[in-house]
Amino acid sequence: MDVGELLNYQPDRGAKRLRAGDDDDDDPRNKKAGRELARHLEGDDSEDPSGDRKRILEKLMDDDEDADDQEGEPVDESSVKKMILTFEKRSYKNQELRIKFPDTPGRFMETELDLNDIIQEMHVIATMPDLYHLLVELNAVHSLLGLLSHENTDILSFKDVVDLLQELTDIDTLHESEEGAEVLIDSLVSPGQVVALLVQNMERLDEQVKEEADGVYNTLAIIENMAEFRPGLCTEAAQQGLMQWLLKRIKAKIPFDANKLYCSEVLAILLQNNDSTFPALFSVVAVFKRHNPATAEEQEMMENLFDAMCSCLMLAANRDRFLRGEGLQLMNLMLREKKMSRTSALRVLDHGMIGPEGSDNCHKFVDILGLRTIFPLFMKTPKKMRKAGAADKEHEEHVCSIISSCLRNLKAQQRTRLLSKFTENDCEKVDRLMELHFKYLEAVQLADKRIEGEKHDMVKRGEILDDVMEDEFYLRRLDAGLFVLQLLCYIMVEISNSGISQLQQRVHQILNLRGGSVKVVRHIMREYAENIGDGKSEEFKESEQKRIMDLLENF
Repeated sequence: MDVGELLNYQPDRGAKRLRAGDDDDDDPRNKKAGRELARHLEGDDSEDPSGDRKRILEKLMDDDEDADDQEGEPVDESSVKKMILTFEKRSYKNQELRIKFPDTPGRFMETELDLNDIIQEMHVIATMPDLYHLLVELNAVHSLLGLLSHENTDILSFKDVVDLLQELTDIDTLHESEEGAEVLIDSLVSPGQVVALLVQNMERLDEQVKEEADGVYNTLAIIENMAEFRPGLCTEAAQQGLMQWLLKRIKAKIPFDANKLYCSEVLAILLQNNDSTFPALFSVVAVFKRHNPATAEEQEMMENLFDAMCSCLMLAANRDRFLRGEGLQLMNLMLREKKMSRTSALRVLDHGMIGPEGSDNCHKFVDILGLRTIFPLFMKTPKKMRKAGAADKEHEEHVCSIISSCLRNLKAQQRTRLLSKFTENDCEKVDRLMELHFKYLEAVQLADKRIEGEKHDMVKRGEILDDVMEDEFYLRRLDAGLFVLQLLCYIMVEISNSGISQLQQRVHQILNLRGGSVKVVRHIMREYAENIGDGKSEEFKESEQKRIMDLLENF
């Protein structure tokens, strides 16, 4: 082994979550460690560089031999304690020499390597979450966080600490020992500003450097792991600057990369549990109004951002923020631009207009001429969305849901404008409504026939039809298009009760011509009414069910 190979030497880091494009056989961080070591030694004129070099190279070779000797040794509580205490001693020694000789790297570089070695050994603790309490009891967590706060991010131990914390907080590992995981997470968040510390570190890293970009990625993994294990942490994280950093990183005009995608995933997680910065998402997704994602990864990021918006709109308070922040106008423009974001914009509109909380948004949608945008999509599913049958169903479901929400919520002039759309061009939209109705009715009836056959076979075999099987059968009916069929029937019943005889006659005329049945429509709507959620209260559920039953009586 020559000197160059020794300088590039790094112990095995163990398994860790890899980014796309990572190569375990050629880790650039190992090369960086060697280059930095050589640079420090060469730049130290006050000491004997050859002596330092010889001493450090000898140490590296000794460590390699020690690692081979210890490979077969069992790891238990006693050895973990010894490992942690060794880490504490080496961390203290390194800190002491750095303070004493801040301008002489050669004086503390050996302690740097010692510290790096023990941190590598500590990766084995990530395989034993039941011993995490030792990290807390022996103050190792505090020391690790202290290394993260070091002003120099270029030290070897800084990136090693990030890697170690990422492995310790791996969500699968945390679930192996809930007790150990709770102790570790409590210790990490107990200072109160752990996320702020992680954010500060990410701000200091230069992502143009591969190993520092890895550091950002692994830091995001730490935050994601903690947030997934303890969702309540999301609110604290947002208040400690993480939300602002994520939005800034996503909006940055730099080439798309894995970190940008990961930022969108973490942002979606945070917004599921914290909606304080919901309006800030508008400016982030606005870029996709006239810009299509260039890669599948960038498209995934776009979907993550729209998913985050949909999650936020499930809270009633965010419907008003969506209205005041001109979210309706933005989504309407996206529908008109015919870019890849159109399907996602439909989903967001659906979430923003559904239910009584979406009433104001429904009225505003009509005011901004949204009906001119939504009905062409109702009349014909765009070809670009016909990549698969499921894409057709998703598109038609969201469009029908938006129209049904408008019929449910609109009053006065806006409702009149909506109903007049169904009378245009000799009621062509009613014809399309009935076409979709029979399309989904046939699909659901076919699924029902298959399910009934399976139930019959189960009875013959003496098997019990439990709740799990019933739920599975219901999901299969939904997959066949049951919910879309219910929406279509609801629209049919609403326009038939509008007082416009032309609409009611056209609906019944087509039903008769196609061999349809009013009885079937009523059955579908009764099932729909039975499955209405509680909403705000049991009273709301009952009143909504009564309203639907009243509509059916006049159908």
